[in-house]
Amino acid sequence: MVSSEKLALNIRNHILDMTSIGQSSHIGSALSIADIVAVLYGDTLNFNANDPLDKKRDRFILSKGHAGVAVYAALAEVGFFPKDLLKNHYQNGSFFSGHISHKKLPGVEISTGSLGHGLGIGLGIAFSAKKLKKEYKVYVLLSDGECDEGSNWESFLFLSHHCLNNLITIIDYNKLQSIGTTHETLNLEPFVDKFKAFNLNPIIINGHDHNQLKEAFLEAHSSEKPSVIICNTIKGKGVSFMENSVLWHYRSPQGDEYIKAKEELN
Repeated sequence: MVSSEKLALNIRNHILDMTSIGQSSHIGSALSIADIVAVLYGDTLNFNANDPLDKKRDRFILSKGHAGVAVYAALAEVGFFPKDLLKNHYQNGSFFSGHISHKKLPGVEISTGSLGHGLGIGLGIAFSAKKLKKEYKVYVLLSDGECDEGSNWESFLFLSHHCLNNLITIIDYNKLQSIGTTHETLNLEPFVDKFKAFNLNPIIINGHDHNQLKEAFLEAHSSEKPSVIICNTIKGKGVSFMENSVLWHYRSPQGDEYIKAKEELN
């Protein structure tokens, strides 16, 4: 297994290739989570690529399903399916859809895309695991814009009430959503205080620092309270002209932009 840093670079390269070939959207959102996904699949999750439905596996749900290319790339890198298949992303008849889908794709737990659903699904899995005394953990990765959805706050109430510390919530706090900033759209601040008020354990980190990510997961594993890891990130991270630009929520890299992005990464 390569280092998580190398895995993140490989994921970013795949993201550029897939969105360019497929002329698909959400490259900024996918680049934003590349480091989080790399640390999950490189150092944190318990999984078996040769037995994707292993009952002892940890469950990972990408609630911000529009960033699915990052997870497709990670799954290919760790051996769930051949990397060559990634070129089929967003093509007619392909199972590599724009929003992440579990249909005929080993390693994907659930199809997502309608924002606000992933945490509730993860909650049910974690609640069942607690009742049945199963040791696996559940990880759910949300976007910050997704936290506008009331269904998430109902889930946080349930999470706290039942003390489901076997579920770890990760929030990609890049502070941009769709066509504007989170502050302009529906201000989330004071964000950390909200989780404290819900009697959860908020952990605030730089979501691109692999050491901080690894330490945050270790803290979450040992916490008696359910943890919410708030990852301060940069949308489009890794490609200078995509960083902090709402333009790259929907734009795909073509021609000179693609070439320049690849040169910056490599």
